[in-house]
Amino acid sequence: MASGAYRHWLVDAGSLTARLQTSCEQFSVSRVGVNWGSPQRDETLLLGMRPHERALLREVTLNCDGRPVVFAHSVLPRRSLRGAWHGLGRLGNKPLGAALFANPAVGRTPLSFRKLLPRNALYQRATAVLDCRPPYLWARRSVFMLKGAAIMVTEVFLPGVLALPQ
Repeated sequence: MASGAYRHWLVDAGSLTARLQTSCEQFSVSRVGVNWGSPQRDETLLLGMRPHERALLREVTLNCDGRPVVFAHSVLPRRSLRGAWHGLGRLGNKPLGAALFANPAVGRTPLSFRKLLPRNALYQRATAVLDCRPPYLWARRSVFMLKGAAIMVTEVFLPGVLALPQ
């Protein structure tokens, strides 16, 4: 993985929300979109969903001192929201990470990493909040499990994160 300056952000397996909160004076979450829809094929496979099964797709930016530093894309299958993750669909502008890391019963798969290029749909949605689009972005993703119910979180690191203390 040739992730350069982003590496320490990508490989940290702790709560990204908590890390950002300690890296800036004012942390906030801005909702970009929350809709019921069909996840991408790779997301469906990763979550063990049936084709055309619907999920809540939540996209937010995590902001430090008013600047977006992470674009987060979460897939919350309907069946998971009916069970162990009941209530996560109504987070609004609250960080999902705080809820995930607050419960010691939550398990997490190892992080996977990907360089996103401009033709990638996630790159396009993530950079819509930026004034200037970089040639690529780095993202990481993992699946969180609670009582057999899975949700997936992808975090796309925006250039502003590099200005924060490591």
